[in-house]
Amino acid sequence: MNPFEGPDQARLFVAAVAYLVAATLFLLGLSRMASPVTARSGIRWAGAGMVIATAATFLLPGLHNLGLILVALALGTLLAWVSGKRVAITDMPQMVALYNGMGGGSAAAIGALELLRWSSLRESATLASAAGATPPAQASTTAIVLAVIGALIGAVSLSGSVIAWAKLDGRLDRRFVFPGQQLFNGLVFLATLVLAVMICAQLGMDAIVAFFALALLLGVLMTLPIGGADMPVVISLYNAFTGLAVALEGYVLGNEALIIAGTMVGAAGLLLTRLMAKAMNRPIRGVLFGSFGAGGEAQEITGSQKPIEAGDVAALMAYAERVVIVPGYGMAVAQAQHKIWELTQKLMERGVKVKFAIHPVAGRMPGHMNVLLAEAGVPYDLIADMDDINPEFKNTDVALVIGANDVVNPVAKTDPASPIYGMPILDVVDAKNVVVIKRGRGTGFAGIENALFYADNARMLFGDGAAMAAALVSELKALDGGH
Repeated sequence: MNPFEGPDQARLFVAAVAYLVAATLFLLGLSRMASPVTARSGIRWAGAGMVIATAATFLLPGLHNLGLILVALALGTLLAWVSGKRVAITDMPQMVALYNGMGGGSAAAIGALELLRWSSLRESATLASAAGATPPAQASTTAIVLAVIGALIGAVSLSGSVIAWAKLDGRLDRRFVFPGQQLFNGLVFLATLVLAVMICAQLGMDAIVAFFALALLLGVLMTLPIGGADMPVVISLYNAFTGLAVALEGYVLGNEALIIAGTMVGAAGLLLTRLMAKAMNRPIRGVLFGSFGAGGEAQEITGSQKPIEAGDVAALMAYAERVVIVPGYGMAVAQAQHKIWELTQKLMERGVKVKFAIHPVAGRMPGHMNVLLAEAGVPYDLIADMDDINPEFKNTDVALVIGANDVVNPVAKTDPASPIYGMPILDVVDAKNVVVIKRGRGTGFAGIENALFYADNARMLFGDGAAMAAALVSELKALDGGH
């Protein structure tokens, strides 16, 4: 058949070609996001693909509720534009969690609507058969099963991402546990599976409603006991969940763009989750079903935190040969990345070799520190990951830590009773001199004391990150005669 034979066939052909172009842009955009140099253009390419896919959907024949669709698009675009412009860089992890939850919620909503529609059709078919009329066409078993699985995953991603957002935003305790929690969660999961089977068999309205209620509850229960140190892994995992849910519901709708986009998001999220878990030496099942690290009484930390003044730190760094800067979430809170880059430039003008050391789970989401440094204009060749930089700390004259805590804590290697024992860390303690910029004497996101702060070679520069970085820049200028 000629694809242009008839208006509907022509529109379907154009939509199919547009989806192919969109899928190509998705793939190219994702591949370019693998490098910091091309990541920005990759986002633009993938965004263009999504615009094309969205526009192509309007070519599909039999589209209903066009006015509501346009209103939803306008509202979504406006809200995303405003929130994207206003969100602080420190709140980016929370925004990622919420947007990821929206994707999972959308997939769950598609599944809910399709299941409810099929349930209504089944009732109509029963009535038609009883009256001797021709019953309406029924959904295939495969479509029903995939809709149920996609709805389950999407609902878990939605409610779990909301809890992750609340934890990241400080609205919930970082961990919430109660006796018999894993057993209770297992029973809820089992009940959800039973309802899923009932839906596939009968498409009962009551079973559908109860299924979604339990699926949303399951996402909450899964995320409540997970501690703050595991949040980067959780965000990546829910991202994979959302992609898988979208792909499954894309099959249900027969929409190639959703299948391709969802599959790529799911695969990328799963790979990132594995990388994050490996960086923390944590199996994914340990993140979801266990507490972080071994139990027992932690070793007592001896010594004291030794303060230092900005002028002494500036002199120490000015006459050093090698300096490594270790950023963490505290740098984001203080919005100190620009001043830190200015400090780096001043040191490099004096001939000091400077690098930035990035732990894979530094901050509150994967790549958080890279985003901050890129915003400040730090060249990519100055940024080193954990495996590359760790052997260099022994030859480093000064390691400057700003806002990082758990990812530089030596107890991860020395104390089997520590909650973070076994997590690979940046070996900052091996540097000849360590300076830590910190507001106060509080603990990190994992809620434990940092032995690095008490080490013989460590000094504490207490104060706001941006203010202390500015003070160091001023002191360096003074050493250079005010230039």
